Amino acid sequence: MAGATPAAAPVRGGLLVLVGMLLVALNLRAAVTSLGALLDEVRTGLALSGTVAGFVTTLPTIAFAGLGALTPWLVRRFAPARVLVVAMLALAAGQALRVATDSAAVFLITSALALAGIAVANILLPMLVKQYFPHRTGLVTGAYTMALTLGTAVAAASAVPVAHAFGSWRAGLGVWAGLAALAVLPWVPLALRARAARRSRARTEAAAAPARIRPGRTRLGWAMAVYFGAQSLSGYAIMGWLAQLFRDAGFQPQTAGLLLAGVTALGVPVALLMPALAGRLRTLSPLVLGLTAASTVSYLGLALAPHDAALLWVALLALGQGAFPLVLTTIGLRARTAEGTVALSAFAQSTGYLIAALGPLLVGVLYEATGGWTAPIGFLLAALAVQTAAGLVIARPRFVEDER
Repeated sequence: MAGATPAAAPVRGGLLVLVGMLLVALNLRAAVTSLGALLDEVRTGLALSGTVAGFVTTLPTIAFAGLGALTPWLVRRFAPARVLVVAMLALAAGQALRVATDSAAVFLITSALALAGIAVANILLPMLVKQYFPHRTGLVTGAYTMALTLGTAVAAASAVPVAHAFGSWRAGLGVWAGLAALAVLPWVPLALRARAARRSRARTEAAAAPARIRPGRTRLGWAMAVYFGAQSLSGYAIMGWLAQLFRDAGFQPQTAGLLLAGVTALGVPVALLMPALAGRLRTLSPLVLGLTAASTVSYLGLALAPHDAALLWVALLALGQGAFPLVLTTIGLRARTAEGTVALSAFAQSTGYLIAALGPLLVGVLYEATGGWTAPIGFLLAALAVQTAAGLVIARPRFVEDER
């Protein structure tokens, strides 16, 4: 792969890569969950209709699907470090620009720019784990997934207080541009080093280019995409609408934001432990079924008694969302090479996010049409059944390269 890092890179640049990965991971959901916590304020400030607000919550999955699919093409032409520098700059610029406008259209466009950076980074991180830390896949995946979850929780919890402190929802969203800019720094020296190394080996790699791996032609690739898509569908629906559900149940806006943050905060230890467990088990079926059970009970509780046992439903929901670190780990476990990992990651995430795009949009439509949460939660339960079926397929050990 033209943009790949040479074999010696894990020794020479592994620590810097790990720090860079953790900083990138901190940014991967902050732009989304901060918006979810401030959705009512943004709707009022930009005069968004309920349908447009639903589209805003769907925009992350659309961007991740469309732009994530381009990532293998990018890393065949540019070093992953160079791609990540541009991705994080796009994220920082998009977050800064979207809070400087009163136009709903400009807000959507600049949000898409920020999400483009996240889309590319989403695909690259599993590949970098395989490339730099092939014998510590579970540990490193757990570390960056925990960082991702921590960034998600902090953004959800602090968006409303920051907005109140500065008297505007714009501050609650715009503050995260600084964190994205910080994530650029470790990748700059890596990008410069990779550019020089690529020039010196370009001719050798051209003569020994690996065969293209096409996960879309494999059963494993499609099962991975469906599992990723179904769990992301519920994840983005939760990020976009859970705070609103708790507001409707009688909680104050700041408390509703804290409950949303609780899902991700309680998910931090889950994100750390899930990859380690997945790496030790021969079959992942017990994990798949356990996560399904936790999500099922949580959804039923949110439908029947959202106020009285809110903390319990948040805890079970956090456990059920452990499907996300599980599938990220499984992407690395079901490929033999870095090339196979980036191909499987790109296909599973880009196709999966197309599926996931239905989540926030349909939840918003069902919520607006029925005025309650029974129908939206019923939809999420149906998606969970599909997720479980696909999860049992990817639970069995196999490799995408063997299914070509």
